[in-house]
Amino acid sequence: MELTLGNRTVFITGASSGIGAHFAKVAAAAGANVVLAARRTELLDGIVAEIAAQGGRAISVAMDVADKDSTVSAFDAAEAAFGAVDSVIANAGMDAHTPFFDLEPEEFDRVMSVNLRGVFLTVQESARRMMANGAKERQHGRIVIVSSITAQAIEPGLAPYSASKAAVLQMGKVLAREWASKGINVNSILPGYIVTGINQDWFATEGGARQVQRFPRRRVMEIDALDPMLLYLCSDTSRFVTGAAFTVDDGQSL
Repeated sequence: MELTLGNRTVFITGASSGIGAHFAKVAAAAGANVVLAARRTELLDGIVAEIAAQGGRAISVAMDVADKDSTVSAFDAAEAAFGAVDSVIANAGMDAHTPFFDLEPEEFDRVMSVNLRGVFLTVQESARRMMANGAKERQHGRIVIVSSITAQAIEPGLAPYSASKAAVLQMGKVLAREWASKGINVNSILPGYIVTGINQDWFATEGGARQVQRFPRRRVMEIDALDPMLLYLCSDTSRFVTGAAFTVDDGQSL
């Protein structure tokens, strides 16, 4: 079955790099109108141009996911360009690279601000608009929260990040129940380790190589590993799926 997003507008946070940037291109190729949201707008413009060159439709919007006014403005811009947003991927995230006993409260708060507060504001604003735009009647709302296998698997050194990802995983399940009668499906993806610009240097080190050797298949996933699941959860085909958490990790957490 070919998954198409031709009847949808997909809003992606954290779209300036990594999974977000990649999936913006995938969603556009599947026929969606795509809204790329991030703080680093200078990086978004090149991705939008690349999508346009392939015949796709996309815009970039400046968005600080931790700021309510910025979030509202980003959705205003999305609706002005494409009308109602009906698929949202809450993907923006960050990590603290400081040993736990050296971690300052301000750095901990920054992780929670982006990874937890950011998802809260993104999901709250998108769902409010979906309801106002007839989600109950159309049964069309799709929200996908990008969590992590570290929400459930123990990974030393990632306490703040893991806590934030566990929090949004549970938030998604609660909201799926609250909005089950509102025509909005809320699901989460728990990715394993994927090679991106952020971590490729780490996996080239001896420590990164040792980590990979602990994985059952002794490899790191490629950037397209999440494509089928994200397409499915954003599409009409997933109309009977809500409150689910899908681990896509090549067995890394086994």
